Amino acid sequence: MENNIVIIAHDRKKPVLVQFLKEREKWLTGRTLVATGRTAEFMEESNFNLNIKHLSPGRSGGYNQITDMIKKHEVKLVFFFHDPEVDYAYHPDIRALMDICIEQNIPLALNAKSAELQIIGLIRMELAEK
Repeated sequence: MENNIVIIAHDRKKPVLVQFLKEREKWLTGRTLVATGRTAEFMEESNFNLNIKHLSPGRSGGYNQITDMIKKHEVKLVFFFHDPEVDYAYHPDIRALMDICIEQNIPLALNAKSAELQIIGLIRMELAEK
């Protein structure tokens, strides 16, 4: 499995994601961040110092690209800072992304607290492997 961490955020949650990742920049160094187009652009506009692999915007195929990466075992974690006020029920790509995370047993964080727990768990797993 590759060391890719997917980062996605709905518009209102993008600043929350930036702050969360900036506070963990040291831990993220050496890991590959993969983001849908608008999230990647927002991160770079926020003077985020780590490299981000750009995918298409979510609605233009980005969610499908991530789903394909998960199917190929190329993703370790998914941070999808979801805005509950966004109605995504009409958007089957988001549902497919969430479903593949469940099916492939990929940790999916929908907010900062669950993302923090994912990081803590991954650190513990990495230490145990040494």
